[in-house]
Amino acid sequence: MSQTDSAAPSPKNENVLTPRKIVHRTHEHSHGPITRLMSPGDLGKALKPFVFLDIFEMNGAMVLPLHPHSGIATLTYLFEGSVWYEDSNGATGTLSAGGIEWFKAANGAWHAGGPEDTHTRGFQLWVALPSDQELGPVENIYQSPEEIKTVGPVRVLLGTYQGITSALKAPASMNYLAVQLKAGETWRYEPPVGHTVGWVALNSGQLQTVEKINAGELVIFESSNDAIDFHAEADTEFVLGSAVPHPHDLVMGNYSVHTSAATLKSGEQNIENVRKQLQRAGRL
Repeated sequence: MSQTDSAAPSPKNENVLTPRKIVHRTHEHSHGPITRLMSPGDLGKALKPFVFLDIFEMNGAMVLPLHPHSGIATLTYLFEGSVWYEDSNGATGTLSAGGIEWFKAANGAWHAGGPEDTHTRGFQLWVALPSDQELGPVENIYQSPEEIKTVGPVRVLLGTYQGITSALKAPASMNYLAVQLKAGETWRYEPPVGHTVGWVALNSGQLQTVEKINAGELVIFESSNDAIDFHAEADTEFVLGSAVPHPHDLVMGNYSVHTSAATLKSGEQNIENVRKQLQRAGRL
C-alpha cells in the first residue's frame, strides 16, 4: 500500500517496523549544467540494471549532436522545460515537461537532442539490457505528458506500480518512478517481490527517510525487499528505481554496455555500420 497524506506523521513512527538503511550516498561530479550521479564504471555495478544517471538543469538552447549507443536503453524524463530529439531511425520532434524519450539502442543506434530555449530540468537514465535483448531490434518511443500513467503523486515511467503498468515494455523486472511530494506529505514505496535493488535521486527539495536526502543526491538503500518510507521536508521532486538484480557482468565501450566482449564487439560494429549510413545520407 502506498499513500500520500499531508497530515500524516514523519516516517519515524510506530507504523515503520524496520527502516530500510541507506548504504551509500553521493553528489558525484558536475560538468556545467550536468551532474553525473552514477556510471557503469562505479555505482552502476552495484545498482545494475540501472547503470547511469545524469541530472541536468540548463538555461537556453543546447545541441547534443548525434552519438551512438548499444546494449542499453536510455530513458530521458523532464520535470520542467522542453527538449528536441532526433534519432537514426529518422524520428524528430519536441518533448515537453512530463514527457519521455525511450531509446532502446540494443544492437546499435544513434540519437541527438538538447534543451530548447527554456529552463529545463530532468534526468537521463541508462538501463543495461539482458543477454537476450542486447543485440535485438532498436526501439524509439517518444511519449507526451498525457501518455504517462499516474497513481497519486507517482508517474509510472517504467514497470508497474499499484496495478498500473507503463506503456513502455521494461526489458526486465524493474520500476522507475517520478514522484512529486508537497512539504509535509509522506509516501511509502513497497517494492515488488525480488526488487532488492533500490535507490532514489532528488531533483529538488528534501526528503526524510532514516536520514535526510538533499537535492542533487543519489542514495542507495540496503539490498532488501522491505518498504521505504519518505517524508517531504519541502516540496520535492525525485525519481526512484527498484529492480531484480541484473545477473550479468558489465562490459563497457565508449557509449555501450554489454554482457560480454563478443556482444560488445557486435554492437560496436553495428554502430559503425549505422554511422556510414548516416554519412551517406548527409546527417553526419
